[in-house]
Amino acid sequence: MDQDKSYDVKNDSYEAADSPVRGQSAGLYADILNDPELEGLTLYEKKALLVNRELNSHGMGKYQWWIFFLCGFGYFLDLMWAQAFGLVATPLENELGFPADQYGNIFSAFSAGLTAGAFVWGVLVDIIGRQYAFNLTCLISSVFGLCLGAPSNYDGILVLTAFVGFGVGGNIPIDTTICLEFIPQNRRFLLALLSIFQPLGVVVTSGICYGFIPKYSCGLLPDGTSLPSCNLVSAGTACCTKASNMGWRYSLFTLGGVTLAAFLLRFVVFRFQESPKFLLYRGRDADAVKVLHNIAKFNGQQSDITLEMFNALTEDYALMHGGGSDSPVLGAGEKQAKSSFSSKVKLEFVRYKMLFANFTIARLTVLVWITYVFDYWGFSVAGMSNSHCRAINGDEANYCEGSFLPKILITKGHEINVSVSETYRNYIIIYTPGIVGVLLGACMYAIPIIGRKWGMIISSALMGASLFLFAAVNSEASNIGFNMMEYFFQSMFNAILYGWTPEVFPAPIRGTASGLASFWGRIFGIVSPIIAAYVLAANPAGNGVLYLAGGAVFICTFAILLMPTSRMGAQSY
Repeated sequence: MDQDKSYDVKNDSYEAADSPVRGQSAGLYADILNDPELEGLTLYEKKALLVNRELNSHGMGKYQWWIFFLCGFGYFLDLMWAQAFGLVATPLENELGFPADQYGNIFSAFSAGLTAGAFVWGVLVDIIGRQYAFNLTCLISSVFGLCLGAPSNYDGILVLTAFVGFGVGGNIPIDTTICLEFIPQNRRFLLALLSIFQPLGVVVTSGICYGFIPKYSCGLLPDGTSLPSCNLVSAGTACCTKASNMGWRYSLFTLGGVTLAAFLLRFVVFRFQESPKFLLYRGRDADAVKVLHNIAKFNGQQSDITLEMFNALTEDYALMHGGGSDSPVLGAGEKQAKSSFSSKVKLEFVRYKMLFANFTIARLTVLVWITYVFDYWGFSVAGMSNSHCRAINGDEANYCEGSFLPKILITKGHEINVSVSETYRNYIIIYTPGIVGVLLGACMYAIPIIGRKWGMIISSALMGASLFLFAAVNSEASNIGFNMMEYFFQSMFNAILYGWTPEVFPAPIRGTASGLASFWGRIFGIVSPIIAAYVLAANPAGNGVLYLAGGAVFICTFAILLMPTSRMGAQSY
């Protein structure tokens, strides 16, 4: 680098200099100062723009691709575990013999963990940093996931399930935030493409369970029903023993091992650098420069950015504001880092106010929350109808939800002579097209004439329509076909939604905003099946539940129509 004061990556030090900015860096700095985009930006946003320019100039290097795939593993784990509990619940019930009205407790425990995880990790990632949250979520999921197959009582399994959910719950808001802050602005379609790992997680889970559960599960009685639990019959009666029902345990042990492998890749194999934008809004400008140089070195390139460039922006800001004030602002560098505890607390409130900084942002925040609420509402009750609910151990199920789909398919399969093995095969068939849905969503995301907004409008409308159509069918072919259709458009819609959400919020509040959106969605993902149960009870012969789900998704479509277009595809600070 042709400059008097340059960063030495190896020695983590700076050489002396006579002027703040010189050489090639001076040219880059001058370009930013003269850029009209600089007008009206805060001090932090000016520095973030500098980081964006640096990352854009280097393109997609090895470091960025590592980040993309490791963040993709977070998406993979999200649906891998979500589908696992639906797939193991039936053999779990057969062995432990818990009452029919407790069948849904495992889904409630997982959902509670996901909800808490989305909120806690979403807030924490903006406080403790991306690096710690990135690794801790995966570590927690792997530790408790590996233990899931050990207990022989339902309560113990429920506790472990909740902790797995707590770790998994932070994956999507955290991983999308991290990926966004390291990739070039013109490659943000990759954020939507992260969702391709979700249907892959479903397919892998289904494949693992397909390999273990049919082979290592309790047999059937002559009338075709499952053997009763040994907890429910007297000694000497043929029953479902632990030794004859190890399939669900083997499946969960395997999934725990997959999660542990993901953690080791993140923590041991790859050395994750803290996000430069997190470091900037925490006043750690020198550390941000160090990270940018380390990334450039990893990619076999050279960085032109220097600490003096950030210092010059800080000094310029101070001059424009009459020499500055005693109260530091976000991105104020050393002054912010050395400020008093009370000043730092005030800055935290400044961060949270960014969610409602003006009418446009407040409107956006509320509409994003509404979209997540009704999106989760829609797919949480998808698959619910009276024709799908069947007697469980002689008692009528109070309600069915999306997580009950594997059991529903198994029950319906018995009625039309479809084996358990074929049922798990069908489950893989249903979810494989989701991969194509994500690819199409990423394409719509990147095509200017369609873009993020119309991509979400089109996919959500078709998702709602597919739920309405699904209400009118009840055969093996139609069940598979319309489930495929619904999941195809659900995958397309969520790919764009999950990728776009962190884009529209600045880094100081990005994790919190994404986590809160996920939190509200997951809350209603728990509440909506309860409401749907009342709809089902009021009209047992109808398909009101599916119309309720489809109607909720159409509310998403309307909310997206009202979102400010100016926030679609704008610069991410």
